[in-house]
Amino acid sequence: MVAAFEGWNDAGEAATMALRSLAESWSARRIASVDPEEFYDFSETRPQVHLVDGLTRRIEWPANELWVAAAPAHDVVLVLGVEPQLRWRTFCAGLLGAATGLGVELTITLGALLADVPHTRPVRVTGAAHDPDLAERLGLQRSRYEGPTGIVGVLHDACAAAGLPSASLWAAVPHYVHQVPSPKAALALVERAAVLVGASVDAAPLREAADEYERQVSEQVEADEDAAAYVARLEAADDAEHEAERSLPSADALAAEVENFLRDHRRE
Repeated sequence: MVAAFEGWNDAGEAATMALRSLAESWSARRIASVDPEEFYDFSETRPQVHLVDGLTRRIEWPANELWVAAAPAHDVVLVLGVEPQLRWRTFCAGLLGAATGLGVELTITLGALLADVPHTRPVRVTGAAHDPDLAERLGLQRSRYEGPTGIVGVLHDACAAAGLPSASLWAAVPHYVHQVPSPKAALALVERAAVLVGASVDAAPLREAADEYERQVSEQVEADEDAAAYVARLEAADDAEHEAERSLPSADALAAEVENFLRDHRRE
């Protein structure tokens, strides 16, 4: 099951954009929706009125929908929704009940956060899993975050209590363009999620949108001297961090050094 929610966990709309891209690529079909009545304060998340054919008024309520897709290698349940304000534990219990009924074996959530990163560099995607064995198997970190959480954090806690393995992926979105949807961050989430699921995905439309996003943001930044200087500082910091990471010895190299030291020590 792959899930993404609008709201606190969705900087630049990257997580929900990624989920929609997966659904489209895998030709997902909707199978269920969650009744919003008991999970939202409608004075905070207001329903939207739309005109159908320019005449009929239709109210669109906050939606949380479940989709299924026969993706290569695995069947996938996709959850696309809006972070609720009320009864988070009940909400997550309902999602887990549906997941159990559909035979879900792994839950992956997509999220995006604002960070001091430049829009011109590859998007940083971090992953975490509460279970150390799962983290090692998927090549993720064990989550050590402490602080406020959103529906994604509560869902992972519910998964842990239910014995359902879960992992999270987070893309970093430049904070200076937080008001603009970020297809570049969405693309990074799509590509990493596809790897975890073990399925291919057609990301060509999203890749084109990501290129256009970077071009437009660059034009805006270049037109402002202060903004250009700030982004240049972020680029320098990002390059320095990557260089430091490349200069660190790999785990295999460290293990080899330890083995050599122990072997030489025993000879002495």
